[in-house]
Parts: sequence; structure tokens; C-alpha cells
Amino acid sequence: AKVMSFALRLLLDYYTRFIPHLQELKKGNEDAFAEGDIILPADRNANVKGVWPTTDGRISIPYEISNDLASKVDDINKGIQMISSSTCIRFHQRTTETNYLYFIFSTGCASYVGNLQQGPQNVFVGSGCSGGNLAHELIHALGFHHEQSRMDRDSYITIQWQNVMSGKENNFEMKEGNTLGLPYDMDSIMHYGEFFFSSNGEATIVPKSGGVKIGQRTHLSVLDIKRINKLYKCG
Repeated sequence: AKVMSFALRLLLDYYTRFIPHLQELKKGNEDAFAEGDIILPADRNANVKGVWPTTDGRISIPYEISNDLASKVDDINKGIQMISSSTCIRFHQRTTETNYLYFIFSTGCASYVGNLQQGPQNVFVGSGCSGGNLAHELIHALGFHHEQSRMDRDSYITIQWQNVMSGKENNFEMKEGNTLGLPYDMDSIMHYGEFFFSSNGEATIVPKSGGVKIGQRTHLSVLDIKRINKLYKCG
């Protein structure tokens, strides 16, 4: 009986933890699945107090990659390159720095917002995380929240709450924060896609302007670049 009870608990745990993720993938929410476990201790659009420091007039963020991520090094480098090729931010492999980004294997992509200044800061990397997903997570680590969390978002998009997965509503809440005086950006790599966290295959986010695409993970938008350079007072 004890063995059966333990097996039943394992089965229930599997269905509770993993089946919802499979359902998200079936609905075309690959990016939502990858970015669904973001760790956000700071509820601001831009965490201006959590920026990374300038050293000798340059901003270069140290990082280290876990040994079990050999198969994801190319994707990590692509994410880094997407940022460093278009902004003033650089990344370098850690030597003796106390505070640094530590890429570690996980079931999906996740990041904290801003520099926590507490030693190694995990950036979680799953097998399905693309270079674009990782650029998205690194921009979280630079201090930025999701674009659709801005307080002015209702002028540009409509959240279809009835279509949002139960328990995922917090991903669509607005956050007070510093927008750095820049306009809302539908093309931002930090914006959710139309069907992210849909419970029924219907849109969760609808742009108010017809024909506008949201949720891309292929490039930093013009405003993404301006926003990063402005927060870090460089570029």
C-alpha cells in the first residue's frame, strides 16, 4: 500500500507539474513555455537601482557557464552577441569577480531582474531556449521587466483575461516603473506574443492597431537598444 501510495503521488506530481507545460507547447507557446518561470524580485519596468557597475568607463558583465551546458554554449553566445553587437553592454568570462551571471541548466529560461549584488546570479537555461530567448533573459538581468507590464499598455494592447491560463495572471499585471521617457514598443524583444499562456488557443494579448506583430525573439528593436543605452548612460 505504501509503495502504491508513493507511486500515485509521483504520478499526480507529474501531471500537476509537466502536463500544463505540454499543453502550452501544443498551443504554440514555445516562448511562453521557455520564459514562463521568470524570477522577478523587482516589480519595475526598469530596475534603475539594479544596474551593473561601470569599470574603467566601460560596462562589461562577467559571466560563467555551467559545465553541463556544453550543448547550449552557441545559443548563450548568440544571446550575448545580440545585445553586445547593438548596445554599449559587453560581457566577459568571469575571473575573480564576486557578482556575476551564472548560466545553469533548467527546464526553461528564467532570470532575475537587475543586478542583485549577491554573488553568482543564476540565469536558467533549458534545452528549448534559443539565442533570442536568452537575449530576452539577459535583458531581464540588465534590469528590465516585460514591455506589456508598462502602466500605459492599455492604450496599445488589450489583455483577454478570459483566455489566460489559471495561475498565470500575474504575468499580465501592470507594474509601476521607470519607462526612461521612451514610448511603448510593440516590437520589443521583451514583449509577450499574442497567444502566450493561452488556456484555450485564443489570443491573450490583442494589439489595438490591426496588423501589428508582437512577441518576436529575433532581434533587439530600435527602442530596446535605446532603452538599454539610456539606462546605462552609454552608447
